Amino acid sequence: MNTSSQTPSPSTRSDLINVFRGFAMGTADTVPGVSGGTVALIMGHYSRLVGAISRVDTRLLYLLRQRQWKDALEYVDARFLFALGFGIACGIVLLANAMHFLLDAFLPETFSVFLGLLVASLWVVVKSIEGWNASRGLTLILCAGLAVAISSLPTTTGEPSLLYLFIAASVAICAMILPGISGAFVLLVFGVYHPITGIIKDFAKLNFSADGFSQLFVVALGCGFGLLAFSRLLRFLLERHPSTTLAGLTGLMLGSVVKLWPLQVATPETASLKPKFRIMQYQSPAEWEGTHLWILVSLAVVAAIAVIAAETWSSRINDRANLRLENESLSSSINTSQTSEVG
Repeated sequence: MNTSSQTPSPSTRSDLINVFRGFAMGTADTVPGVSGGTVALIMGHYSRLVGAISRVDTRLLYLLRQRQWKDALEYVDARFLFALGFGIACGIVLLANAMHFLLDAFLPETFSVFLGLLVASLWVVVKSIEGWNASRGLTLILCAGLAVAISSLPTTTGEPSLLYLFIAASVAICAMILPGISGAFVLLVFGVYHPITGIIKDFAKLNFSADGFSQLFVVALGCGFGLLAFSRLLRFLLERHPSTTLAGLTGLMLGSVVKLWPLQVATPETASLKPKFRIMQYQSPAEWEGTHLWILVSLAVVAAIAVIAAETWSSRINDRANLRLENESLSSSINTSQTSEVG
């Protein structure tokens, strides 16, 4: 897996790839228990994403004040962020309804797919970590425990205030760029997942309202604040302590496996309620009376194979992009040398 934050030369092909990456991230972020950060890590653009977000700083403001628009866009890797953001928005808007339906009608099957995705993702990340030692192992264990603790928090319900929405969005967006901690689940814990996705579904159906606009605007502000505050810390850790940081991210992913256990059913007292009000209880394979286990296992295996195939494909693309960058740099050096000799 390539975790380099080096920026390849822009092209229409790379734009389409980044839109697809964003679409996959947006799809993942609509599912409680699945993290868009995990998708970014698998598909090889995680470090580049964190680096680009963290460059929204004083230097960018200086370039904008000086009206150096081109330099500002290149500094923040805007073309990459726009393509990725467009894909994320499409994934969230187009699949919000589908995910609601799948989680309600086919929860074991859906969670089996995501469990397969996550387990394969763990393999992809672990093999990229160099030099395992005691401190990195301890980091993995602590972060896994943190993810389990967060996943075990009870969810809340009720009508959220705008301030509450801002805080929830600020925390959730940090989770969304962390592999293993689901931003959607954080929204569930805060009790705002269904209100927010409900507004998005209404907008997708062209059902607009003033309250909906104000709530989404506050959510966007909260997301922006959380991203800018957290991405700098994450970028620092990835640059200074890459292997230890990846070990921690792996632990977060490992801890989220608990939330995606597919053999779970609603308690008898809450089975007739709407999905957001149901309390789920886990079952062992011996207790399970739902979908045949071989079907669930098959879905998980197919999903795992898809992750490995996607990671292989993404690595090849990144390798080609890095090779092209090296060739361009070499050509530039040769041209500069020849110019100097002629001079």
